[in-house]
Amino acid sequence: MTEEILLREDAGAVTTLTLNAPDRLNALSDAMLAALRARFLELMDDTSTRVVVLRGAGRAFCAGHDLKEMQAKRQAPDAGAEGFRDLFDRCSEVMQMIPRLPQPVIAQVHGIATAAGCQLVASCDLAVAAESTRFGVNGVNIGLFCSTPMVALSRNIPRKQVFEMLVTGEFIEAGRAQELGLVNRVVPEAELSAAATELAGKVAGKLGSAVRVGKRAFYEQIELPLARAYEHTGAVMVENMLNRDTNEGISAFVEKRPPDWAQ
Repeated sequence: MTEEILLREDAGAVTTLTLNAPDRLNALSDAMLAALRARFLELMDDTSTRVVVLRGAGRAFCAGHDLKEMQAKRQAPDAGAEGFRDLFDRCSEVMQMIPRLPQPVIAQVHGIATAAGCQLVASCDLAVAAESTRFGVNGVNIGLFCSTPMVALSRNIPRKQVFEMLVTGEFIEAGRAQELGLVNRVVPEAELSAAATELAGKVAGKLGSAVRVGKRAFYEQIELPLARAYEHTGAVMVENMLNRDTNEGISAFVEKRPPDWAQ
């Protein structure tokens, strides 16, 4: 029986998804993209999960697209632009599902995160990396500019720095990735799992309904002009204030007692 390409493990309010194709450095093959899409669709309506941790099995987090599979598409009898367009459309759909998930998604990164694998890290809401991790958008080294990965990266990293990564194809170390804003925390490799679990636990311990509405508003407002962003988030604050559990949280703080949250 073939082992699943994407593993799901639930521990309380935290769901861990493990990219499980270590022999291919967890490349984003057709099967991997389909599995991620299916799991994300499940999580869209999963009220028991408050945080998602995304990690890779084996030596690496994710090495990007499966180049052998891409070459096979080129050599197929019906090869043409349509097949490649379909691949990049499906990958872009998966990347865009992450900010639309109601749960914060934490990338737990080790080894390498290259090309679309680096894009996957940039698409997550938070990221914790091992000190030895290297990040890169290296497609230019083989003549394939990482145009779709740069969409997520350019929304995380200052433009001159991300453009340098794109045109040189050079790796950056984890410490530099943290300086640039691609990852939140860098820890020794032996502490990576514990650090991601600790961060997930902190987020999972907050009022779930507040985090869900806050994540949605975060991504909605970031694309708006300043005045519209304040108008929109003001309406979100009103929605949040009318929540029964928010009232309970404020009352508990004032009364110096733990909150009795229903959600």
